[in-house]
Formats: sequence, structure tokens, C-alpha cells
Amino acid sequence: MLVAERTIAGAVIVMSIYFMWHATALPIGWVEGQGPGGGAFPFWLSVLMALAAGAIMARSFTGLISQTHERFFDGLMLRPVLLVIVSLTITVALIPIVGAYIAIPLFLVWYLRIYGRHSLRLTAILAISTPLFLFFFFEVTLKILLPKGVTEPLFFPLYAIFF
Repeated sequence: MLVAERTIAGAVIVMSIYFMWHATALPIGWVEGQGPGGGAFPFWLSVLMALAAGAIMARSFTGLISQTHERFFDGLMLRPVLLVIVSLTITVALIPIVGAYIAIPLFLVWYLRIYGRHSLRLTAILAISTPLFLFFFFEVTLKILLPKGVTEPLFFPLYAIFF
């Protein structure tokens, strides 16, 4: 278990550094008259991911975590993890085609209602409120357009209102 924690923490640190490097292709500071630069959100999110993974890595060397020699995945755990990985891969593949505002709610419905067996009420609330939050946070507040795929024409009236 300890080896798995260190391996995953190390991988997250390396990926975070890679993401930070790519985010610097866009401005990461405040752009006068526009707000945060296009690279600010991915850069600072990557910094937080690297710090969190670094804390996990440091904690693994202090002995504060369980140092059991159990397998990281047993046979029962591998199937659910693979199901989520496959569903996330399908979601990411759907984003350029149907857009983020369709792909993300579809994933939430599958994950919450079908896979997680949560109530229809909770599923509906999250599947509706998440894309609304994403639209207002990224597109209206930060002026970062998310991919819309074939649904782009449906957003023209909203562009007229908010831009």
C-alpha cells in the first residue's frame, strides 16, 4: 500500500508540473481589463495538486500512515475502478462531439443514478446544477469558452445576453 501511495503521489506531481508548464503558454496572472489570464486556472489548480501530492508523499515517509503490505487493488476493487475509468474516457471522448454541457450531465446520471444507485432527486439536482455552474463560472465569469460540439447554436441567445 505504501508503494502505491508513493507511486501515485509521484505521478500526480510529475503530471502537475507538466500541466503547469503547458498552462504558462497563456497568461497566468491578472490581465488588465479582462480578469485572470487563460492559463491562471489550470496553472494554479496544478500547483494545488502538486502541493497535495507532495504532502501525501511526505506523509508516507513519516510513518503517520498505515504501512500495511496489502495489495493496492484486490479483485473486487478492480472492476469498479475500471468501470469508472471507461466511463470517464467515454465522457471525454463525447465532449468534442456533443459538448461539455451534455457529456458531463450524462456522466453524472450514469455515475450517480445507475452506478451509485442514488436517488433520482439528487441525480437530477446535480445533473442540472453542475452544467449551470460550469457555464456561469467559466463562460460568464472567466470568459473561458468550453467545448459545445453540435449544441453550439443553442448557446447563441445566451451569448447575446452575457457578452
